[in-house]
Amino acid sequence: MDAIKNSINLTGHFLIAMPGMADARFARTLTYLCKHDEEGALGIIVNRPIEMQMSDLFAQTGLVPQSDELGNHPLFFGGPVETGRGFVLHQPLGSWQSTLSAGQDIGLTTSRDILDALAQGNGPQRVMVALGYAGWSAGQLENELAQNAWLSVPAQAEVIFDTPIDGRLDAATHLLGINYLDLPEEAGHA
Repeated sequence: MDAIKNSINLTGHFLIAMPGMADARFARTLTYLCKHDEEGALGIIVNRPIEMQMSDLFAQTGLVPQSDELGNHPLFFGGPVETGRGFVLHQPLGSWQSTLSAGQDIGLTTSRDILDALAQGNGPQRVMVALGYAGWSAGQLENELAQNAWLSVPAQAEVIFDTPIDGRLDAATHLLGINYLDLPEEAGHA
């Protein structure tokens, strides 16, 4: 089992919550894994909008956007860790002060300079802003995968940035050649 834990790297993959997910915070979620290594995993839930919009974030940070184009974009619940902190998932990667390369020329940035650029109309072409992130300690995600809590599939940026929010979970399961509604409620074990 240790060899498996050390060899698996799901950075740049989607995690699809199985229908029987016991943790309500992750029920029917699609999570983009930004980092996965021997120390653990970090992901952003990409299909759970909250009651705030980018205009609210700009107002709270004292930024005045050059246009209203981004103002109506929703903010997302990225996960239950550090929910008071903003995480910008974006493409292209760019060169911001605090950016994690998350595969497929996608970056995860936590520094304010990206918000300043977005307000000025100079930010990345594709963005999704979340409050909080999903985190797993070393071996935790591998254990959850072994218990059939999640399905994983290599991610496609189009699902994150171009697919309507309510269609993202289905679009990700279609990458596996299945429909989400066809997944069993109870997880089976081989």
